[in-house]
Amino acid sequence: MDHEAPADAGVEATVNAGDIARLADVGRAAVSNWRRRYDDFPQPVGGTASSPLFSLPEVEAWLRRNGKSFEVSQGDRVWQRLRASADDLRLGEVIRETGTFLLYVQRDPGGWKRLARSADLAVRLPRAVAEATGDLFPGDASGVEPGLFRLVAAMAERHGAAATFEFLCERYAEAHSRRLALTRPDVAALMTRLACAEARTVLDPACGMGTLLLGAAEIMTGPAGEGDGVRLLGQDVNETAAALAALRLLLRGRDARIVPGDALRHDAFPPERPVDAVVCDPPFNERAWGHEDLVGDPRWQHGMPPRGESELAWVQHCLAHVRPGGLVAILMPAAAASRRPGRRIRANLLRAGALRAVFTLAAGGPDLWLLRRPEPGERGPATIVVGDAGDDPESVERCWRAHLAETEPPRGGRVVRIIDILDDEVDVSPARHLSPRVDTRGFPAARDRFREVSAALADGLPDLEVLAGGEAGWDVSWSTVAEMARAGLVTIRHSPLRALPDGDAPEDGEDSVPVLTADDLAAGATGAAPVRRIPSAPGLVAVRPGDVVASAVTARVITAEGAVLGPYLSLFRVDPGKVDPEFLAGFLRYAAGGGRPHPGSGRVEARRARVPQLPLTVQREYGAAFRRLLALEDGLREVAAAGEALARLGVEGLVGGRLRPRG
Repeated sequence: MDHEAPADAGVEATVNAGDIARLADVGRAAVSNWRRRYDDFPQPVGGTASSPLFSLPEVEAWLRRNGKSFEVSQGDRVWQRLRASADDLRLGEVIRETGTFLLYVQRDPGGWKRLARSADLAVRLPRAVAEATGDLFPGDASGVEPGLFRLVAAMAERHGAAATFEFLCERYAEAHSRRLALTRPDVAALMTRLACAEARTVLDPACGMGTLLLGAAEIMTGPAGEGDGVRLLGQDVNETAAALAALRLLLRGRDARIVPGDALRHDAFPPERPVDAVVCDPPFNERAWGHEDLVGDPRWQHGMPPRGESELAWVQHCLAHVRPGGLVAILMPAAAASRRPGRRIRANLLRAGALRAVFTLAAGGPDLWLLRRPEPGERGPATIVVGDAGDDPESVERCWRAHLAETEPPRGGRVVRIIDILDDEVDVSPARHLSPRVDTRGFPAARDRFREVSAALADGLPDLEVLAGGEAGWDVSWSTVAEMARAGLVTIRHSPLRALPDGDAPEDGEDSVPVLTADDLAAGATGAAPVRRIPSAPGLVAVRPGDVVASAVTARVITAEGAVLGPYLSLFRVDPGKVDPEFLAGFLRYAAGGGRPHPGSGRVEARRARVPQLPLTVQREYGAAFRRLLALEDGLREVAAAGEALARLGVEGLVGGRLRPRG
């Protein structure tokens, strides 16, 4: 635990329920439970009824008093103190002023050390910061106490100014996730790889907090920032976001110029000085984007954008700022590819050879449009490429590279003739053009597989006798699993894991082990081939053949050894001379709800499961029947999956003209 003493700031740090959960390494539900169960849990000191704030020192004292392990890092202390120094509406200004101070410390570390020892720090610091950061556009003073800056400077000395500010920006983005439009990191990386690999100057006219420009900087210069002549330009209507973007880049030593303002109405970068590449994640569905004020604007080379098509204004703004031959990567709402009011501009973009690719990144959007400003006198292409990333964003890059190399794009992509798109709709939606390109050659194999798994179901049915009159056939005593454990018939172990670590451990690593998860168990795995590997650690529970492993929804007998229990799994090791494992597994599955998880359940309440006391020979007969019924459940899932695949291939093949009825 980190119990470093707070510095001399005049504000008390506060935390919300999510912060407490992170510090104590528990879920938010646990924090809510603590508030209900413990009368001495700290009372809110601010916030709202739905999002209360608590005193960090009081929370630390309560956690320590109740034996709850926790860790308050230096970064968390700094963040909570900064957050408590202003209300939510002013928090961005606080982070901005903190970043400006960090830039001063980075540029004049000696000056800060001398100033930090002075008695009149509050008087001298603002002027020193302003002199060292004159290349930033001025902002309003937020009133952060100089003493609070000592905490920030201490963190920067330990972790670096850029890393310190990045941590604070991440926390700010989490706290204001509903107000900030942030580009997904994987999408940002994809966009910059596609558009900026050969660029030396990049513009983002709606840069927000600079996510795309930071990605472009990595692509263009590498993590260390090497490379001459690389220039990053940005503009954003939100002055605070623009300032944060500038600080993130400058603290990394990048050559950047970020300007606040509305890029459509008040363009800060003249198109007469074009850049090599433009990346943009513009605001969607804006009706007050300046339609009336921008009639006849020279940027509208492909047509005046309709009032409801602000995204097509951004597309043309980006094209106007990129040099001939330069690339534009811009995110667009899915509807922009097919909305009727925009069809004229889409047609002109296609005819001019500007629109080169449209990729769907997720169901419902956004789409990624790739554009290239044509060279003077250049003959336009005859095709564009469309694709659907599905659950593999990397496929977009493979598809684009294949298109550039004039080779067949991989599955999920298709080359479409522009002349086939130039109809009354001019629909460039990938879904419109991908469905005919389906590989139906697998239809015969899918049909044979469906017949095979369907026929196998009937062979596995157990022969069960229906008792006359429907009367219950039990005339024996019953025991709970807990009672069986006390009698030594069953040994119960629970997995110590609460979650799996991110990423797989190396498959050939000496210090890694295969882990059996609840998903594996539900899918029919019995220990032979677990999907994941994790680092080996003391206390992990190994499974071996004959063990019964139960989750919240099922229980199975393990047939192979070598794996360890994953999160929320329990192991039941029976005395094989007295208890049949398949017999026990059948009753545990029933206790779990027959495969229907109870709401909120995490681990089956197996100790309460009731088991009849029968001779071992009779248990084995019941166990064999339970095993066949479980195989029937697994077979039904397999038949359903095979049937869905067969039906999908059949429908797509008939629609696409690659299959036809025999007649």
